[in-house]
Amino acid sequence: MCSLSVLLLSACNSPYVPKPTGYFNIDFPKKSYQTFNEPGFPYTFEYPTYAKIVRDSSFFGDAPENPWWINVEFPQFNGRVYVSYKKIGANKLDKLLNDAYNLTNKQSVKASAINDSLISTENGIHGTYFKVSGDVATANQFFLTDSSQHFLRGALYFDTTPNQDSLKPVNDFLVQDLMHLISTFKWTK
Repeated sequence: MCSLSVLLLSACNSPYVPKPTGYFNIDFPKKSYQTFNEPGFPYTFEYPTYAKIVRDSSFFGDAPENPWWINVEFPQFNGRVYVSYKKIGANKLDKLLNDAYNLTNKQSVKASAINDSLISTENGIHGTYFKVSGDVATANQFFLTDSSQHFLRGALYFDTTPNQDSLKPVNDFLVQDLMHLISTFKWTK
Protein backbone atom coordinates (compact mmCIF):
# COMPACT_ATOMS: atom_id res chain seq x y z
CA MET A 1 0.00 0.00 0.00
CA CYS A 2 2.86 2.32 0.86
CA SER A 3 4.55 1.76 -2.51
CA LEU A 4 1.26 2.56 -4.28
CA SER A 5 1.04 5.88 -2.40
CA VAL A 6 4.62 6.75 -3.34
CA LEU A 7 3.92 5.90 -6.97
CA LEU A 8 0.78 8.04 -7.07
CA LEU A 9 2.46 11.00 -5.36
CA SER A 10 5.47 10.88 -7.67
CA ALA A 11 3.22 10.71 -10.74
CA CYS A 12 1.56 13.97 -9.73
CA ASN A 13 4.84 15.89 -10.04
CA SER A 14 5.40 15.18 -13.74
CA PRO A 15 4.56 18.05 -16.09
CA TYR A 16 1.46 17.75 -18.26
CA VAL A 17 2.25 17.38 -21.95
CA PRO A 18 -0.74 17.69 -24.30
CA LYS A 19 -1.00 15.12 -27.02
CA PRO A 20 -0.93 16.58 -30.54
CA THR A 21 -4.02 16.24 -32.68
CA GLY A 22 -3.59 13.56 -35.30
CA TYR A 23 -5.62 12.83 -38.40
CA PHE A 24 -6.14 9.56 -40.23
CA ASN A 25 -3.92 8.68 -43.14
CA ILE A 26 -6.15 8.53 -46.21
CA ASP A 27 -5.46 6.16 -49.09
CA PHE A 28 -6.56 7.87 -52.29
CA PRO A 29 -7.62 5.81 -55.30
CA LYS A 30 -6.00 6.12 -58.71
CA LYS A 31 -7.65 8.74 -60.93
CA SER A 32 -9.84 7.28 -63.67
CA TYR A 33 -13.11 8.52 -65.12
CA GLN A 34 -16.35 7.33 -66.68
CA THR A 35 -19.04 9.18 -68.61
CA PHE A 36 -22.40 10.24 -67.23
CA ASN A 37 -24.67 10.32 -70.28
CA GLU A 38 -28.15 9.29 -69.22
CA PRO A 39 -30.96 9.44 -71.81
CA GLY A 40 -33.17 12.50 -71.41
CA PHE A 41 -30.68 14.46 -69.30
CA PRO A 42 -29.77 17.91 -70.68
CA TYR A 43 -26.09 17.45 -69.80
CA THR A 44 -23.21 14.98 -69.84
CA PHE A 45 -19.81 14.90 -68.10
CA GLU A 46 -17.07 12.60 -66.86
CA TYR A 47 -16.85 11.65 -63.20
CA PRO A 48 -14.51 9.40 -61.17
CA THR A 49 -14.89 5.63 -61.22
CA TYR A 50 -14.78 5.67 -57.40
CA ALA A 51 -17.92 7.85 -57.33
CA LYS A 52 -21.51 6.94 -58.06
CA ILE A 53 -24.41 8.95 -59.43
CA VAL A 54 -27.64 8.98 -57.43
CA ARG A 55 -30.77 10.79 -58.53
CA ASP A 56 -31.72 13.43 -55.95
CA SER A 57 -35.17 12.49 -54.68
CA SER A 58 -35.79 15.22 -52.12
CA PHE A 59 -35.12 18.92 -51.73
CA PHE A 60 -35.60 19.86 -48.06
CA GLY A 61 -38.37 17.28 -47.81
CA ASP A 62 -40.02 18.25 -51.12
CA ALA A 63 -39.57 16.79 -54.58
CA PRO A 64 -36.87 18.46 -56.69
CA GLU A 65 -38.00 20.99 -59.27
CA ASN A 66 -37.15 18.61 -62.14
CA PRO A 67 -35.83 15.06 -62.67
CA TRP A 68 -32.28 16.21 -63.59
CA TRP A 69 -31.05 16.89 -60.04
CA ILE A 70 -28.38 14.37 -59.08
CA ASN A 71 -25.71 13.74 -56.48
CA VAL A 72 -22.19 12.60 -57.33
CA GLU A 73 -21.44 10.52 -54.25
CA PHE A 74 -17.99 9.64 -52.93
CA PRO A 75 -18.72 6.83 -50.43
CA GLN A 76 -15.05 6.34 -49.50
CA PHE A 77 -14.85 9.98 -48.37
CA ASN A 78 -18.38 10.34 -46.99
CA GLY A 79 -19.02 13.25 -49.34
CA ARG A 80 -21.11 14.26 -52.31
CA VAL A 81 -21.52 16.93 -54.93
CA TYR A 82 -25.11 18.14 -54.97
CA VAL A 83 -25.94 18.99 -58.58
CA SER A 84 -29.05 21.05 -59.29
CA TYR A 85 -30.20 21.91 -62.80
CA LYS A 86 -32.64 24.60 -63.88
CA LYS A 87 -33.93 25.66 -67.25
CA ILE A 88 -33.55 29.33 -67.99
CA GLY A 89 -36.86 30.84 -69.06
CA ALA A 90 -39.33 31.16 -66.23
CA ASN A 91 -36.18 31.18 -64.10
CA LYS A 92 -34.46 34.40 -65.08
CA LEU A 93 -30.69 34.14 -65.45
CA ASP A 94 -30.14 37.13 -63.13
CA LYS A 95 -32.10 35.41 -60.35
CA LEU A 96 -30.22 32.12 -60.81
CA LEU A 97 -26.87 33.93 -60.71
CA ASN A 98 -27.88 35.89 -57.60
CA ASP A 99 -29.04 32.67 -55.92
CA ALA A 100 -25.70 30.99 -56.67
CA TYR A 101 -23.73 33.92 -55.25
CA ASN A 102 -26.03 34.21 -52.22
CA LEU A 103 -25.73 30.49 -51.42
CA THR A 104 -21.96 30.81 -51.54
CA ASN A 105 -21.97 33.98 -49.45
CA LYS A 106 -23.96 32.22 -46.70
CA GLN A 107 -20.63 30.53 -45.92
CA SER A 108 -19.08 33.93 -45.07
CA VAL A 109 -20.08 33.56 -41.40
CA LYS A 110 -17.42 30.84 -40.97
CA ALA A 111 -15.28 31.57 -44.04
CA SER A 112 -11.88 33.20 -43.82
CA ALA A 113 -11.97 33.89 -47.59
CA ILE A 114 -14.15 33.35 -50.64
CA ASN A 115 -12.31 33.34 -53.96
CA ASP A 116 -14.11 33.06 -57.26
CA SER A 117 -12.69 32.36 -60.69
CA LEU A 118 -14.37 32.44 -64.07
CA ILE A 119 -14.88 29.21 -65.98
CA SER A 120 -14.70 29.01 -69.76
CA THR A 121 -14.20 25.58 -71.32
CA GLU A 122 -13.45 24.35 -74.84
CA ASN A 123 -17.03 23.00 -74.90
CA GLY A 124 -18.45 26.55 -74.71
CA ILE A 125 -19.40 26.25 -71.05
CA HIS A 126 -19.15 29.35 -68.86
CA GLY A 127 -19.56 29.83 -65.15
CA THR A 128 -17.85 30.57 -61.87
CA TYR A 129 -15.91 28.37 -59.45
CA PHE A 130 -15.90 29.31 -55.75
CA LYS A 131 -13.15 28.25 -53.34
CA VAL A 132 -14.27 28.95 -49.76
CA SER A 133 -11.60 28.81 -47.03
CA GLY A 134 -12.22 28.13 -43.35
CA ASP A 135 -14.33 25.68 -41.36
CA VAL A 136 -17.24 25.86 -43.80
CA ALA A 137 -19.90 23.36 -44.82
CA THR A 138 -18.87 23.48 -48.48
CA ALA A 139 -15.43 24.64 -49.57
CA ASN A 140 -15.96 24.01 -53.30
CA GLN A 141 -18.91 25.26 -55.33
CA PHE A 142 -19.53 26.16 -58.96
CA PHE A 143 -22.18 27.04 -61.49
CA LEU A 144 -22.24 26.45 -65.24
CA THR A 145 -24.50 28.03 -67.86
CA ASP A 146 -24.95 28.76 -71.54
CA SER A 147 -26.75 32.01 -70.54
CA SER A 148 -29.83 31.21 -72.61
CA GLN A 149 -31.30 27.77 -71.79
CA HIS A 150 -29.37 25.91 -69.08
CA PHE A 151 -28.09 26.56 -65.56
CA LEU A 152 -26.38 24.00 -63.31
CA ARG A 153 -25.00 24.46 -59.81
CA GLY A 154 -22.76 22.06 -57.88
CA ALA A 155 -21.53 22.07 -54.28
CA LEU A 156 -19.27 19.54 -52.53
CA TYR A 157 -20.36 18.60 -49.00
CA PHE A 158 -19.08 16.08 -46.47
CA ASP A 159 -21.17 14.23 -43.88
CA THR A 160 -19.04 15.49 -41.00
CA THR A 161 -18.46 18.55 -38.88
CA PRO A 162 -16.45 21.02 -40.99
CA ASN A 163 -12.77 21.12 -40.05
CA GLN A 164 -10.57 22.71 -42.69
CA ASP A 165 -7.41 20.96 -41.48
CA SER A 166 -8.77 17.42 -41.52
CA LEU A 167 -10.78 17.89 -44.75
CA LYS A 168 -7.99 19.61 -46.70
CA PRO A 169 -6.37 16.43 -48.14
CA VAL A 170 -9.74 15.12 -49.35
CA ASN A 171 -10.87 18.53 -50.63
CA ASP A 172 -7.59 18.90 -52.55
CA PHE A 173 -7.98 15.41 -54.03
CA LEU A 174 -11.62 15.93 -55.05
CA VAL A 175 -11.02 19.42 -56.49
CA GLN A 176 -9.13 17.69 -59.31
CA ASP A 177 -12.24 15.62 -59.99
CA LEU A 178 -14.48 18.69 -59.91
CA MET A 179 -12.20 20.39 -62.43
CA HIS A 180 -12.33 17.30 -64.64
CA LEU A 181 -16.13 17.21 -64.38
CA ILE A 182 -16.29 20.89 -65.37
CA SER A 183 -13.81 20.58 -68.25
CA THR A 184 -15.70 17.60 -69.76
CA PHE A 185 -19.18 19.05 -69.15
CA LYS A 186 -21.46 19.52 -72.20
CA TRP A 187 -25.09 20.44 -72.75
CA THR A 188 -26.93 17.76 -74.74
CA LYS A 189 -30.12 19.61 -75.66
